[in-house]
Amino acid sequence: MATMKRFDIAAQFQNLNGRHPGQWPLLPRALCGVGVLTAVLALGWFFYWDAQLEDLSQGERREQELRDAYKSKVQQAVNLDALRKQKEQVGEYVATLEKQLPSKAEMDALLSDINQAGLGRGLQFELFKPGQVVVKDYYAELPIDIKITGNYHDVAAFTSDIANLPRIVTLNNLSLATGKDNNMLSMEAVAKTFRYLDKEELAAQRKAEADAKKGAKK
Repeated sequence: MATMKRFDIAAQFQNLNGRHPGQWPLLPRALCGVGVLTAVLALGWFFYWDAQLEDLSQGERREQELRDAYKSKVQQAVNLDALRKQKEQVGEYVATLEKQLPSKAEMDALLSDINQAGLGRGLQFELFKPGQVVVKDYYAELPIDIKITGNYHDVAAFTSDIANLPRIVTLNNLSLATGKDNNMLSMEAVAKTFRYLDKEELAAQRKAEADAKKGAKK
C-alpha cells in the first residue's frame, strides 16, 4: 500500500513540462502555490516591510524620547516656584558681590586703602606696583606686585586687614622670608583687586565679540 502511494505521488510530478500549471495535479499545484507565496513574502520583506519596520522602530524611539522630555518638563513645572525662588536668591547674592566691586573711578581709592592698611601696621613698602588690567567677561582684574617688611605680627595683621576690606582683594603667590634680624619678616605677593566694567567697556566688549563672530563666519 505504501509503495502504491509513493508511486501515485511520483506520478503526479511526471509529464508536467508543456502543461499549463492549472492542469497540473493537486500536489504539484499546491507546492507551486507555496513556492510563489514564499517568494512574494520574501520580496515583500526585503522591498517593503523591512523599511516599514525600521520606520516603526524609529517612531517608537521618538515616542520614548518625547515621553522622557514630557516627564522632564512636568518635573520642571512642579519645581518652578522653587527654581524661581532660587533664581532670586542667586540674583541677590550676585548683587551683593557686585557691591564689593569698585567702579573704575573708585580704583584709586582702593589702592590707597591697601597702601594705608600696610602703613597703619607700621610696615615698610619696598614695592607697590600696579600691573596691567586684565578684562574678563563682566569684570576687570588689576594685579599689584607688593613687597613689605615688618615684624611677624604686623605682617599677619596686614593680611587680615586686606581680607576685611569692604572691597574684594586677594593675596596670591605669597612668599615669606626672614631678614637679618629674625624679628623682621619680608613678604612678597601679588594682590589682586577687581572692579566691574562700566557701560562703555561692556559695549566695547560686546562689539568686539560680535566682530569676532562675524570674522569667524567669513
